[in-house]
Order: sequence, then C-alpha cells, then structure tokens
Amino acid sequence: MMQEIPFIYDLRFPDLEILMKELGQPAFRADQVWTAVYKNLIGSADEITTLSKSLREKLADRVSFDALVPLRTIESRDKRTAKTLFRLQDGEFIEAVLMYYDTRRTLCISSQSGCGMGCTFCATGQMGLRRNLTSGEVVAQVLYYARLLAENDERVTNVVVMGMGEPFNNYENVMDALNRLNDPEGFGLGARRITLSTVGLIPAIRRFADEETQYNLAISLHTVDDELRSSMIPVNRKYPVSDLLNACRYYIKKTRRRVTFEYALIDGVNDSPADAEALAQRLRGMLCHVNLIPLNPTRGYGKHGSSADSVRAFSNVLETHHIPCSVRLRRGIEIQAGCGQLAAEFKTNP
Repeated sequence: MMQEIPFIYDLRFPDLEILMKELGQPAFRADQVWTAVYKNLIGSADEITTLSKSLREKLADRVSFDALVPLRTIESRDKRTAKTLFRLQDGEFIEAVLMYYDTRRTLCISSQSGCGMGCTFCATGQMGLRRNLTSGEVVAQVLYYARLLAENDERVTNVVVMGMGEPFNNYENVMDALNRLNDPEGFGLGARRITLSTVGLIPAIRRFADEETQYNLAISLHTVDDELRSSMIPVNRKYPVSDLLNACRYYIKKTRRRVTFEYALIDGVNDSPADAEALAQRLRGMLCHVNLIPLNPTRGYGKHGSSADSVRAFSNVLETHHIPCSVRLRRGIEIQAGCGQLAAEFKTNP
C-alpha cells in the first residue's frame, strides 16, 4: 500500500505554501519549514522548533517525514564506501551508496526500485522493475546521508543518479527531485555536481538536452558493437549505437557540455585492444570523457572484471587517439556495492 499522506520531500515550495495557507498560517511559515528540511536537515516535524507545538502537530498530520526505513548499512574495509539498504513504505527496497574521496563526498542514489532495462551484467536489471520512486523518495536518499555527514561537519559534494533503476524511465520525478536539491534556497547542491546516468533512452536524452540545465549526462555504453551491446543491454535493439551517439552530439551542441561514457570492462568480452580502437574511432571529435572500470561481479552474471594489464592496454589505446579517459577504482566490492546486489541478497535472505 502506498503512503496515504504525502512525504514532505515530495512537496515543491509552492505546494508547501498552499499547505501552510490551508493550515491558516502566514506565508513565511513555508520558508521556515523549507529551511528546516533542506538547510537544517531536520528529519521530523517535532524537531522544527521555529514552529509552535500545535503547528508541528498539524504538520505531522498532513505530511510524512518517513520516506525511507534504513535496514542495513555495510562499510568497506577501508571505510571509504558505505552502502545502505532502505525499505520503502510499501515494502519495496532500494539502495544508496556513500563514497569518500579526497575532498568529495559522493552519493550514488536510486531512481527506481529494481529496473526494467534487463542489462545482463547488472544485479538490478536481474531483479526486474518493481516501481518508480517518487521525487521525495529520491530526495530522501540524499538528505539521509547529508544528516549523517553533518554529524562530522561534512556535507554532500556530489550526487550521481547511477543506483538502482533507469533515471530517464522516471524522468519527471527524477528531474523534480534534482531541481529541489539544486534549489539555492533549499539544499543548494550545484547543478554541475549532479550527474544522471542512462543506458541510452534517446527521446529522453534529447528532452534532457532541451532543458538546458547544467546537470551532467553519463551514458552506460560498454561497447560500440551493436550485436554485443544488444546482448548486454536489450534497449540497444531499439536505440542502436549510431543513433545514441547522434543524440549525445545533440546534447553537446545544445548544452556545450561534455558527455561521460561509462565503460565496464569485462574480461574477454569487451576489453581487447580492438574494442578500444573501435571505441576511439566512434568517439573521435566528440566532447566527451570515458570512465573505464573493471566490472563489479554479480551472482547472476558469470563474467569477471578485466585484469589490470587489460585495463591499462585499453586506456593506452584511447590515450593514443586523444580520447580523454580515466580508470575508476572499483569501490566496495566486498560489500557488494554494485547496483542492486544488497537488495537482491536481502530479498533472498531477509
């Protein structure tokens, strides 16, 4: 059963103004609540001490602050990655990951419970789609970690929508959530510190380009061979590589921003020098960056990440062709930090 009253995080500021008016309150009360939630990171109506006790009680009757129930958090041995499994109010599950870098505190958040894209190497894709998240359930993941970081006088510096789900299959809710997080009068996270990742839904990429926001775009590419990509990412049969790259060029032209291509290197599948050469030829002249990362293994996929030597040889080919690239460290393998792995395990062994 879905939530009977809305989450506070689902409300846009004008919605909050309407709510305050319905409660017989002056307009500035909406500012007080907005500030409490997004700047002071207050997690319940009872804690908003700028409101009277009676108003706090009325607010608690009209909106819920309990979008997520954290069930389990596991940390990597080096304490640089933490993953939390959340239960939603209807009993579905999502995950979010906090990654510590030198100065960055990056969150990887979910946009759906499960995913309908069916990517063979992805634990979330192996689960299938359960449902879209509301905008408030997306926002709540960020605020949950923001509160934890604030306990140590730290803050969220980057958000990537690369967790469970295909963000562009939940376009309105995801964009609504990001706009709220980006709001300088709210959470205030800079647009260029927010990245959306898609497997390549072309109409949504073009729509995203036309929005002309400053959010970053990442494409889960993984190969430029259509036959191989279709076997790994079924949506490629509808949106093949040539069309996808043309949509990326459209995005670049409209926004003047580069595209990041995510490339999971899989031993013996897409990691040969010939694969690297083909990728370089297709990306030639494009304003882009390639993120190379050895595949995080999942139980439902029998292949493994590429060796260090293969990764190095692949990146060398790209660099020879002046394709900007970086090799991303695999994070949290021992805590199953890949998308959907913890949720899948919990559903099997609660």
